[in-house]
Amino acid sequence: MIPGFQSKVSESNVPSATTISVKTDLVRITGSTQIETINSPLLGNSIIVYVVAVDGAVVLGTSGNILVGQSLAQNRLYTLIFSKATNKWYIHGVA
Repeated sequence: MIPGFQSKVSESNVPSATTISVKTDLVRITGSTQIETINSPLLGNSIIVYVVAVDGAVVLGTSGNILVGQSLAQNRLYTLIFSKATNKWYIHGVA
Protein backbone atom coordinates (compact mmCIF):
# COMPACT_ATOMS: atom_id res chain seq x y z
CA MET A 1 0.00 0.00 0.00
CA ILE A 2 1.07 3.55 -0.59
CA PRO A 3 2.32 5.22 2.62
CA GLY A 4 -0.03 7.77 4.12
CA PHE A 5 -3.19 5.83 3.27
CA GLN A 6 -5.16 3.64 5.61
CA SER A 7 -4.52 -0.12 5.64
CA LYS A 8 -6.66 -0.77 2.60
CA VAL A 9 -6.15 -0.52 -1.12
CA SER A 10 -6.62 2.98 -2.50
CA GLU A 11 -8.15 3.32 -5.97
CA SER A 12 -8.37 5.98 -8.66
CA ASN A 13 -9.33 6.49 -12.31
CA VAL A 14 -6.53 7.83 -14.52
CA PRO A 15 -7.10 8.85 -18.15
CA SER A 16 -4.62 7.22 -20.52
CA ALA A 17 -2.01 9.57 -21.97
CA THR A 18 1.61 9.37 -23.07
CA THR A 19 2.57 10.19 -19.47
CA ILE A 20 0.35 9.34 -16.53
CA SER A 21 0.71 9.93 -12.80
CA VAL A 22 -0.34 7.31 -10.29
CA LYS A 23 -1.06 8.09 -6.66
CA THR A 24 -3.01 5.01 -5.56
CA ASP A 25 -2.49 1.25 -5.31
CA LEU A 26 -5.15 0.32 -7.87
CA VAL A 27 -5.21 2.41 -11.04
CA ARG A 28 -8.19 2.14 -13.39
CA ILE A 29 -6.96 3.31 -16.81
CA THR A 30 -9.65 4.99 -18.92
CA GLY A 31 -9.28 5.69 -22.63
CA SER A 32 -6.98 4.02 -25.14
CA THR A 33 -3.92 6.27 -25.59
CA GLN A 34 -0.60 4.41 -25.45
CA ILE A 35 1.26 4.97 -22.15
CA GLU A 36 5.05 5.47 -22.28
CA THR A 37 5.86 6.94 -18.85
CA ILE A 38 4.32 6.36 -15.43
CA ASN A 39 5.10 8.97 -12.78
CA SER A 40 4.46 8.61 -9.08
CA PRO A 41 5.25 10.82 -6.09
CA LEU A 42 7.07 7.77 -4.67
CA LEU A 43 9.40 6.94 -7.60
CA GLY A 44 12.44 7.29 -5.34
CA ASN A 45 11.24 4.09 -3.65
CA SER A 46 10.42 0.65 -4.97
CA ILE A 47 6.63 0.58 -5.17
CA ILE A 48 3.98 -1.76 -6.51
CA VAL A 49 0.81 -0.65 -8.31
CA TYR A 50 -1.99 -2.62 -9.90
CA VAL A 51 -3.49 -1.39 -13.17
CA VAL A 52 -6.59 -2.38 -15.09
CA ALA A 53 -7.74 -0.99 -18.44
CA VAL A 54 -11.48 -0.35 -18.17
CA ASP A 55 -12.44 1.11 -21.59
CA GLY A 56 -10.62 -1.39 -23.84
CA ALA A 57 -7.04 -2.48 -24.46
CA VAL A 58 -4.24 -0.04 -23.61
CA VAL A 59 -0.61 -0.44 -24.67
CA LEU A 60 2.33 0.22 -22.35
CA GLY A 61 5.25 1.34 -24.53
CA THR A 62 8.97 1.37 -23.80
CA SER A 63 10.15 4.85 -24.85
CA GLY A 64 9.73 6.14 -21.27
CA ASN A 65 10.24 4.40 -17.94
CA ILE A 66 8.53 1.06 -18.69
CA LEU A 67 11.04 -1.76 -19.25
CA VAL A 68 9.00 -4.17 -21.39
CA GLY A 69 5.98 -3.22 -23.49
CA GLN A 70 2.65 -4.89 -22.91
CA SER A 71 -0.85 -4.67 -24.30
CA LEU A 72 -3.21 -4.50 -21.34
CA ALA A 73 -6.41 -6.41 -22.05
CA GLN A 74 -9.64 -4.81 -20.90
CA ASN A 75 -10.70 -5.68 -17.34
CA ARG A 76 -7.58 -7.76 -16.62
CA LEU A 77 -5.45 -6.80 -13.60
CA TYR A 78 -1.71 -6.22 -14.11
CA THR A 79 0.95 -5.76 -11.43
CA LEU A 80 3.77 -3.26 -11.96
CA ILE A 81 6.75 -2.70 -9.67
CA PHE A 82 9.18 0.21 -9.91
CA SER A 83 12.88 -0.58 -9.59
CA LYS A 84 15.14 2.13 -8.17
CA ALA A 85 18.18 0.38 -9.66
CA THR A 86 16.95 0.67 -13.26
CA ASN A 87 14.45 3.54 -12.88
CA LYS A 88 11.98 1.41 -14.81
CA TRP A 89 8.62 -0.25 -14.21
CA TYR A 90 8.57 -4.05 -14.46
CA ILE A 91 5.33 -5.77 -15.45
CA HIS A 92 4.36 -9.03 -13.82
CA GLY A 93 4.96 -11.83 -16.32
CA VAL A 94 1.77 -12.57 -18.27
CA ALA A 95 1.63 -15.39 -20.80
